[in-house]
Amino acid sequence: MQKIKDQNGEESCERVLFLNGMIAEESWFDDEVTPKLFKDELDAGSGNITVWINSPGGDCVAAAQIYNMLVDYKGNVTVKIDGLAASAASVIAMAGDKVLMSPVSMLMIHNPATIAFGDKDEMKKAIQMLSEVKESIINAYEIKTGADRNKISNLMDAETWMNAYRAVDLGFADGILERDEGNVTDCKAPPVAGIYYKAVVTNSLRERISAKCGIASSKEKSNTETKNKETNDVKGRPADEIRERLNFIKKFI
Repeated sequence: MQKIKDQNGEESCERVLFLNGMIAEESWFDDEVTPKLFKDELDAGSGNITVWINSPGGDCVAAAQIYNMLVDYKGNVTVKIDGLAASAASVIAMAGDKVLMSPVSMLMIHNPATIAFGDKDEMKKAIQMLSEVKESIINAYEIKTGADRNKISNLMDAETWMNAYRAVDLGFADGILERDEGNVTDCKAPPVAGIYYKAVVTNSLRERISAKCGIASSKEKSNTETKNKETNDVKGRPADEIRERLNFIKKFI
């Protein structure tokens, strides 16, 4: 459960479901998402839900069942893609009343595929079946995006990968996930602070390398300068030469 604010600014509880991994009719390795497992989670409560998706896809029939469950769900459904919604998983994502994507997530659509065996008549049946499956998938994309069916078909033919911004532009997503501003006190450090922080990191790195190489730090240099000239050679290289190289490295930090 997570707390969210409604349109009136009042907090309410919302259930969170996770759809991670392959989508299948049955679970063979205990890590697949099946319609039965998802239905059990979905029916375990009521109210609005958020469904997090990170899946490479899987069985299109199983995905269609989960899609229909979400479309038929009585509460509001928000889909959030935090990693990947590819193939059949992208179809499930279309069931969300609102679809939000992480700025580093991806959505992929392509043509359905199958394995067929038999003579030419069996091959023709397989081709016809795939054609009908594609049309059913286009139905889900069309309802969500409002795009022309031929355009969607061409995107599927090309196996189209979309980053979050392109998915929003094409209508497959409604927005980009952002940080909760109420939980972020200061997102950007002042320029001076940024420069100071960089200087601290640089100086700290130089001090560590100096210690590793046996070179005196700036604080120790004034007290041990004479001694360093005689003894501070590392692998036959004078300390002054190593300091010069460290100063050169500093330009790229």
